Amino acid sequence: MSDITFGLDTFGDVPEDDNGNLLSYGAAIRQVVDEAVLADELGVDVIALGEHHRPEYAISSPETVLAGIAGRTKNIRLASGVTVLSSDDPVRVFQRFATLDGLSNGRAEVILGRGSFTESFPLFGYDMADYDVLFEEKIELFAELLKEKPVTWSGTTRAALTDADVFPKTDSGHLSTWVGVGGSPQSVVRTARYGLPLMLAIIGGSPDRFAPYVDLYRRAADQLGTVAHPVGMHSPGFVADTDEEAKEVFYPRYKVMRDRIGKLRGWPPLRKQEFDHEVEHGSLYIGSPETVARKMAKAIKTLGVGRFDLIYVAGSTPASARLRAVELFGSKVLPMTRDLLAA
Repeated sequence: MSDITFGLDTFGDVPEDDNGNLLSYGAAIRQVVDEAVLADELGVDVIALGEHHRPEYAISSPETVLAGIAGRTKNIRLASGVTVLSSDDPVRVFQRFATLDGLSNGRAEVILGRGSFTESFPLFGYDMADYDVLFEEKIELFAELLKEKPVTWSGTTRAALTDADVFPKTDSGHLSTWVGVGGSPQSVVRTARYGLPLMLAIIGGSPDRFAPYVDLYRRAADQLGTVAHPVGMHSPGFVADTDEEAKEVFYPRYKVMRDRIGKLRGWPPLRKQEFDHEVEHGSLYIGSPETVARKMAKAIKTLGVGRFDLIYVAGSTPASARLRAVELFGSKVLPMTRDLLAA
C-alpha cells in the first residue's frame, strides 16, 4: 500500500489571528493559499478546496483559489472537494477545471458532489424538489464532456446540446474527475456506472461502517463492465504537537460550528463525551502526529482505500495553529503513516 496518496481538505474556514479576532474573508483565502504552498513544499499529494455559500467559509469558488495556488506551487494536485454540480452548469464546470488544468500543467482534479449543504440551490435559482434529477442529469452530461468530443445531449434541467464542442481541451485529453459520496448506495452504484473514482465522505462513526460501500463500488463496476478505481476517503481532524493541545485547540471551535449546523438539522448540542468517543473510536483524526498516523493507517487498511484526505481545520482555529497542523501533517504524519502501511 506504499502508493497511497494523501491530501489536505479545507472549506476555507475563517480563522482567528493570535489575538482571537476573526480574519477577513480575503485574509482567510490568502491563508489557504499559504497553507497549500507549505503542503506542496512538504510533499503532500493533493490540496482539495470545498465549495460553500455560508458565512463561516471563505471559499465559494474553489477553482479560482486553486488557480492562485497553481502559480505558487510545483507538484501538489489541485482539487475541489466538492464542486456542487447540481447547482452549477456542467459545461462551465468542465471549462473552468480544464482551464485550471492548463494553468497548472495537468494538476487539476474535480470532485463532483450534491453537496452536504443546500444554500447554493436557492442562491442560483434551483428548486430543492429537483435535488435528485439535477444531479442525475448533470453528471450524465459531465460524463459526456469528459470524452472531450462534440456532445449531443438533452434533459430537463438545462438547454439541450447538439454536436456542441467545448473548449479548452486538456493537454492530456483527461480531466481527473471523482464523485464525492456521503453514504447513499445509489450514489455509489451511479459512480461505478460512469467508471469514475469514488471519494467517501466519512465524517462520523467508525470508518469500518463504510466497508460495504467500497465492496459495493467494486462489485457494481465489475457487473457494469467499468473500471473500479482505488477508492478515496476524507475525514475531519487536526494535528498538533501533543494530543492534549490538539483537543484543546480543536474542540471549542468545532463545537461552535457543529452546534450551529446541528441547529439547522435538528441535532442536539455536541457533548464533550461524544467528541472524545469520536476521537477515540470514530472519524475524528485528532492528536499528535503519532496518534493521527496510527489512526489513519488503521482506517486505510480497514477499508483498503488508495487515498486519504484530511479535512485539517474546523471553525475558527487560529491561523498559526493551522499552519503548524499542515507542517506536522506533511513532515511527520505522512512518513509515519507510510511506514505503518509498509509494515
